[in-house]
Amino acid sequence: MEDNQEIVADNSKPRTVSVDLQADPSLQVEISDAVSERDKVKFTVHTKTNLTHFKRSEFSVVRQHEEFIWLHDAYTENEDYAGIIIPSTPPKPDFEASREKLQKLGEGDGSMTREEFAKMKQELEAEYLAIFKKTVAMHEVFLQRLAAHPVLRKDHNFYVFLEYDQDLSVRGKNRKEILGGFLKNIVKSADEVLITGLSGTKEVDEFFEHERTFLVEYHNRVKDACMKVDKMTRSHKNVAEDYIPIASALNALGTQETSHLNKNLLKLGELLEKLRKLEGRVASDEDLKLSDLLRYYTRDSQAAKDLLYRRLRSLADYENANKALDKARMKNKDVKLMETQQQICCQKFEKLSDSAKQELINFRARRVAAFRKNMIELTELELKHAKASMLLLRNGLIALKGDQ
Repeated sequence: MEDNQEIVADNSKPRTVSVDLQADPSLQVEISDAVSERDKVKFTVHTKTNLTHFKRSEFSVVRQHEEFIWLHDAYTENEDYAGIIIPSTPPKPDFEASREKLQKLGEGDGSMTREEFAKMKQELEAEYLAIFKKTVAMHEVFLQRLAAHPVLRKDHNFYVFLEYDQDLSVRGKNRKEILGGFLKNIVKSADEVLITGLSGTKEVDEFFEHERTFLVEYHNRVKDACMKVDKMTRSHKNVAEDYIPIASALNALGTQETSHLNKNLLKLGELLEKLRKLEGRVASDEDLKLSDLLRYYTRDSQAAKDLLYRRLRSLADYENANKALDKARMKNKDVKLMETQQQICCQKFEKLSDSAKQELINFRARRVAAFRKNMIELTELELKHAKASMLLLRNGLIALKGDQ
């Protein structure tokens, strides 16, 4: 496989993840094509808009994964968006596993026949292409979630990302920054425990208490389901790959055998080859409609949990401000300053709560719609493949009986 390969995204095909986005003609964003190089992927982001903020109505820029991370970080670090579910960062492009498989295939010990080698290479190249297209789709969904949000779409950094046609000079995070991010997550988890445990901060709204309990359980269940579905999909792929040497052996025997069995062996090999392709489509559809959906909502539910943490942190700050105000009144010192601080914390908490409530309601509706749509489509595909498999087996048996 070539190290440098251009792939044009086909937007007419079903998306990797169904995200119920409200189509807004005033700002439409898509990744029109992408180029895969050995150590990076370059995405061409195409925008159509009639918003007066932009200089042109249609334009394209080239972006890399690190620039998507920069945009996400710009949102999460902005306190104005503390009450909003920030779309999770798209996964980093990782094609090493597929490249290693292709390399090992090229360095094979010669145990494969030429036909087996060609089919295995075709399978691995298809796997590489599928991973690439999913990576492009995930980055596109991230941008479209931002473009569809009535608040996030107005961010200056988002405008710069879409319109500035030069390099944003964003580098990847070094080890120190990666470690810092890891430690930050640990501190956040510890802080949440301290808020709910030692400080005694109690949730004052039944809605948010229910959402917090639900999302903790939901996130763990979806994460576990994703791992199990990945194993199931991998098993289907293994079955498809195992058909290759069996079908090849039967075809070899069919060409060497001079008895009446040769036709049956060739037909059986042809049947297994058709079943291999069908099994590969089953694995692909399960990966597309189920694995990717679960993987996406594992990340999205974590983003919703992060929103609840920010609200809980704001609640704790508000309660601390109340305590500080009480102490100031008892000492009759800095009362005006503490009152101002308490009012600021109160307004921030109330604003964050109002926004968070609507965000969680929208998240629920979006999540239910996405799962319903994908489950219906997956069921229809599974039935289609099951019927095709039965038809292949029946026709194969009929053909074998006809030669007896």
